[in-house]
Amino acid sequence: MTRQSSRPGVSHPPRAARTGPSVPATDVQVGTDLLALRAQLARAEKAARRAQATPPPRPAAQAPVKPQREADLDGVSTDDFSLGRAHARLRDAVYDGRYHLCDHAIGHARAEGFLEHDVMNVLLTGRVRAVYTEDRRWLVCGYFEACGVKLPLHVVAEHARDGFVDIVTAFVPKQPHHIISRARLAVMLRYDEQTIRARTAHAGNRVGHRSKGRWKKSA
Repeated sequence: MTRQSSRPGVSHPPRAARTGPSVPATDVQVGTDLLALRAQLARAEKAARRAQATPPPRPAAQAPVKPQREADLDGVSTDDFSLGRAHARLRDAVYDGRYHLCDHAIGHARAEGFLEHDVMNVLLTGRVRAVYTEDRRWLVCGYFEACGVKLPLHVVAEHARDGFVDIVTAFVPKQPHHIISRARLAVMLRYDEQTIRARTAHAGNRVGHRSKGRWKKSA
């Protein structure tokens, strides 16, 4: 027989079945997110290892610069004393405004896409690389920027005894690391100074023909 309560009219609720501790839903969600994050990290590490396995492409080897010919340096001074003195005199003349831009330099500027302030910038910030002693000229090397591209620019300046400087020419060199020779510079100046001459040829006899060069009427 079961033991009942001695108090009449009092009933007890049935006992609930014993179960284990309940897990909140938030903990389950956090655990799932951690597993997904670990899987993503593992995939990212594998992808990084595969990318490192393929070696990066090597840059193409640049061709070495050809050495300067000794014949080009005939009559050209490249010692530090001459270059330093020339650079000091050049900057003083530019700062004092004792310079003149020749027509030859203006023609090259129009043809090759640089301006007067580019020439002045080269004279002030560039480097004197050669002194033509007999011609009283200096070769100044520098750079200018056009459309986001940095290009070399060589300027040839001729100095007088009174300190005045004529900017003879300025050009974009094909070989920026080389010094232009006196002969090549003279040829360039002489060739560019020539004017184009045109003449009209009159009608006459052609070579190897006896006719007067006129069309004959057909019979």
